[in-house]
Amino acid sequence: MASSSRQKNKNQDRQSTFQGVLESWFAGDEEGINAYIHEISRKQINIPKVLDFNRLKSETRSALKHQKLKKLLELTGNVYPDLVKVFYTNLTLDGKNIVSYVKEIKMKVTSEVWKSVAGIKYFGLKVGKGNTSGIQEFNKIQYFRSCMRNPSQSISRFHAGNLNLTPRLVAYIIAWQLIPRGTNHVVLHEEDLILLYCIMNLIKVN
Repeated sequence: MASSSRQKNKNQDRQSTFQGVLESWFAGDEEGINAYIHEISRKQINIPKVLDFNRLKSETRSALKHQKLKKLLELTGNVYPDLVKVFYTNLTLDGKNIVSYVKEIKMKVTSEVWKSVAGIKYFGLKVGKGNTSGIQEFNKIQYFRSCMRNPSQSISRFHAGNLNLTPRLVAYIIAWQLIPRGTNHVVLHEEDLILLYCIMNLIKVN
């Protein structure tokens, strides 16, 4: 009984400490705390990968540099997954800008911030899944086949391993860094193929 009581007290202390941390992160915002506990805290944060441009072949390096992606892909620094989740819990849009706050500190991510931190500028085509305006000639099956090591092979799914070296490298960079996801980095989605098409054909994308 005594052991059970001590364990219960420890659990209560942990819960009280965690609640205090959350109140600090959210400045006492109960709605934000509840959203964090029941939704965002359960999501996985993908720890950013870092690319070494010097190890890339010249063709791959040139294609990525044309999109002004070098600074972003080589970006390093500390990552705090819990605070990233707090940032996303409080995230709103103010026009074209991202606005959030963590620990009572309001942050506004503007085009100037993107340019300063990651070297990204607002220019180029706005394309993505369901929006191929400006690249009407794009056909995902035809393009994927044109990049394949064996173009006569049947296509059951868009597997990056079937591609030639340069598009395969770019495809992995897209899946791991530009449109990151937690799993299944070898199967390309439509938006991956659109971005791959634009990068390989030196079409600047916003």
